[in-house]
Amino acid sequence: MVFAFLANAQQAKDTAGTMSINIEGAKRLVQDKTDTATIFRFYGDVRLSQGTTVMTCDTAFLNQEANNMEAFGNVNIVQAGGTSVMSNYLRYTGNTKLAYLHGDVTLSDGKNSLWSEELNYDLGNKIGSYNNGGTLKSEATTVSSNIGVYHVKEKDARFSEDVYVTDPQYNVTSTDLGYNTETKMVTFFGSSTVISDKSKLITNSGTWDGKNEVAHFRERSSAENKDQYIEADFLDYDKRTGIGIAKGNVYALDTAMHTTLYCGLAVYNEKTRQTRAYQKPVMKKANVNDSLYIRADTFYVAPVNVQTDSIQTEKKELSSKTKIKKVVVADTMQADSTIKRFFIGFHHVLVFSDSLQARGDSISFSQQDSIMRLMKDPIAWTRKGQITGDTIMLFIANNKLDKLFIPKNAISVSRSGPEKANMYDQIQGKTMTGIFDSNVLKEIIVFPNAEAIYYATDDDGAYMGVNQASSDKMKVFFDSNKIEKIVFEQEIKQTMTPMKQAKMEELRLNGFRWDEGLRPRSVSELFMFESEEEKALEKQAEATPKATEPKKETKKKKGKKK
Repeated sequence: MVFAFLANAQQAKDTAGTMSINIEGAKRLVQDKTDTATIFRFYGDVRLSQGTTVMTCDTAFLNQEANNMEAFGNVNIVQAGGTSVMSNYLRYTGNTKLAYLHGDVTLSDGKNSLWSEELNYDLGNKIGSYNNGGTLKSEATTVSSNIGVYHVKEKDARFSEDVYVTDPQYNVTSTDLGYNTETKMVTFFGSSTVISDKSKLITNSGTWDGKNEVAHFRERSSAENKDQYIEADFLDYDKRTGIGIAKGNVYALDTAMHTTLYCGLAVYNEKTRQTRAYQKPVMKKANVNDSLYIRADTFYVAPVNVQTDSIQTEKKELSSKTKIKKVVVADTMQADSTIKRFFIGFHHVLVFSDSLQARGDSISFSQQDSIMRLMKDPIAWTRKGQITGDTIMLFIANNKLDKLFIPKNAISVSRSGPEKANMYDQIQGKTMTGIFDSNVLKEIIVFPNAEAIYYATDDDGAYMGVNQASSDKMKVFFDSNKIEKIVFEQEIKQTMTPMKQAKMEELRLNGFRWDEGLRPRSVSELFMFESEEEKALEKQAEATPKATEPKKETKKKKGKKK
């Protein structure tokens, strides 16, 4: 009789547009009446329904007029499509289809499961949320956080406060992220770190495609592996190909090579460990107490390949026939972190350090031989001297300048006396070797065909005359950036011209050049890039005569002539 009464009352409510909670069965019923409502208490194998949703529990208290209920013990809600919720306790409002569940709560869509001690669940929209800790498991991926919202229909979840993602391929820690259980896409809304077997990514905004292992970061982010670190305003990374692209204020650190790259765009291959830098790149090569800064249009950094490409031929004679066995060993490259590395800078190269400045078309350096090569019309300046040649080779030892070598057409020029005097000490030969001590040039050896023009002074520094000398070999010693003495060896020819008879402008060796105006003066100058159009406009402005202001007429005061 009671069930029949409830069914009739619920049908009346349904006609009013409200979906009622139906009682389908229970072992025992107790009815309680209060001043405001009638409460029906159902005990034992309780089964209720609302539309296509079925609820079961051990005990249920139903307020028919308010269309809400409470359920206790082995609570289970099953919805169409396979979504289910289990807990120890349920408080449910039938008119809004909002449920509060407590105690070992599990929300499952048949493939993914959300666990929490407390859960608010919207049965109409299939949205579950928690505020006191929860965990979502999707196949091999687990996400836990303090606060979370899971949209069952869209497979989208949003997690915040102490978020941890655990996956066989990567781990994530975050303050705020979204996750799609279908696409495995992680969306970052707060400070986040992605750690895989060989790399570490840090970002505040972007996405991580867990299926394809692809990252797109749209705020200041970084990528790091064993010996490289890249930071930029925008960062794209594909773990399968190993390629990372950094854009905007790029900072790339190579700890194995002790170099730092600053540029607008960098492309890095994690598998081959190659880096290319574009858009106004500047490289800093860390040296002891005197770091070297290098500017070029493009930089390329890579390991020194250890290759074998050989054909082993083994001949065996059988029954008077010769058989040739060919074994091909393919090119291989060591991926060991101890492998030596090199870099090349292409076009419009500028170099600056406290002890050395230089420029040329291109530059290279290899850890294999610790030689820095400046090529194609190179110029190097050390203190007050200028050195040129076909190629300038700088030998680095213990991160300091150790030696300089020019294999062809070497000439060293330094100013002697004041600028207006037009006096230059000059040393020239086929090859030139410079010896450094604490990054200061101390000695030059020229061989063969050594020539020199230099101004001799007495003990008080007064000029005595101009020496012009040649020999097969020459050694020049410096002190306080000035020539201290010159030693000539083999086939020596030498003349001295008094200062009064010397014609300064004519005292030039055939390879003489003085390009002090091209010398970089500071580190900041290397970061000041000008386009060819800007340079042309600047030259045009300098060449254009400036308008002169008309002279103001001044009245002469009349006075008596003296």
